[in-house]
Amino acid sequence: MTQQGDNWWDKLYDAAAPDAGPVPTPDSLDDRFDSASRTTTLDRPPEAPVADGAPPPPPPAERAPAEDPPPAEQPAPTLQVPAPRPRTGHVGNRPPTYDAEPTALPAALPGELDALVADTVLDGARYGAYTLRAASVRGDSARFRGEPRRDALLTARFGQDEAALVLVAVAAGRRAAEHAHLAAADVCHWIAESVGRSHARLSEDIRSGRRGDLKSGLHRLTDRTYGRLRTRAAERGLEPEEYTAGLRCLLLSADPGCRTRIFFGIGTGGLFRLRDGAWQDIEPLLPETTAGAPVVGFGSPPPAPPEATEEGDRLTMDLGITTAPGPLVEEPPPPAEPFRFRASVARPGDTLLLASPGLAEPLRGEPALARELAARWAGAEAPGLAAFLADTQLRVTGYADDRTGVAVWEA
Repeated sequence: MTQQGDNWWDKLYDAAAPDAGPVPTPDSLDDRFDSASRTTTLDRPPEAPVADGAPPPPPPAERAPAEDPPPAEQPAPTLQVPAPRPRTGHVGNRPPTYDAEPTALPAALPGELDALVADTVLDGARYGAYTLRAASVRGDSARFRGEPRRDALLTARFGQDEAALVLVAVAAGRRAAEHAHLAAADVCHWIAESVGRSHARLSEDIRSGRRGDLKSGLHRLTDRTYGRLRTRAAERGLEPEEYTAGLRCLLLSADPGCRTRIFFGIGTGGLFRLRDGAWQDIEPLLPETTAGAPVVGFGSPPPAPPEATEEGDRLTMDLGITTAPGPLVEEPPPPAEPFRFRASVARPGDTLLLASPGLAEPLRGEPALARELAARWAGAEAPGLAAFLADTQLRVTGYADDRTGVAVWEA
């Protein structure tokens, strides 16, 4: 600043406040604000004037901060090791041929993006006395070839509080059908719509134990669903057998005092119960033929002699044994696939498993898989979603189809 400017400020100051000392400018105020301690330092003595051409005086020596007291000894931090990540394993003498992870994506068309199917679906819930886990995974063969997952999985809750009803629908499209994944998705959504409209009555029937009413009512709902499926096939210019899927469902009440579990559907798959460390195949038997012999179709093993329980259930197989099941009996399926229904009462500690054919077949055919899953799933505590997904993907040589499993742990 020139001497003229300095005189001008001095005259202004003298006229305003002759006894107050120099007035700090805004810049000097900013310089006198200590950013470290955030306290003003306006009480510092004024700096001596500097003659023109003289070197600036050295900056004032900074006050040494007070030494902090030595920190108290802290225990050495412990190393937090994360839990191991679930990995897809296998049972049997050798690993399967295909890779364990997806290889190729299914082909997509710009105008049909709603037909795309995710590789994996995972869901779960907890109501009343049970914990639900559900997973559907594209098979190793479809992952390698870039084909869509033909299994469909739908979970839905209708209603509120103790009157709520949980539906889990599993559909498996036919392997040779081009539109199998679309048919599986349609049949799941349509049965869910029908159950949702009637959920109040169905919930009351389950809680009241009206098994006869439940069987007839669910049979009608299923027939209507397959009627819509046949109509959709005609709209697409396909034969009914070219646009169809097997359907298997569970109905679960949210009432903690209700332990009745309802199974119904059409087509192949499996219904199993893990009790006291051993698997029981509780798949409802098909209606008898005119010759009086049970119909065994779709490559499932013949039923063992029926064994009675205190519930009156007929157990077709105990998967806790180490010997392989008997030879397969191949017979043609009946002209119209029969309706399957079962109402069972769960005990604390039970695990109920509803499986698509891709999971039911290796569970029946490979004792090592049955033993491994029994060891992992025994007890009332359900695994987490990631662990359940890894369990359902335990691979077995010779079984590469889609896998869908719905498990219910009873507390």
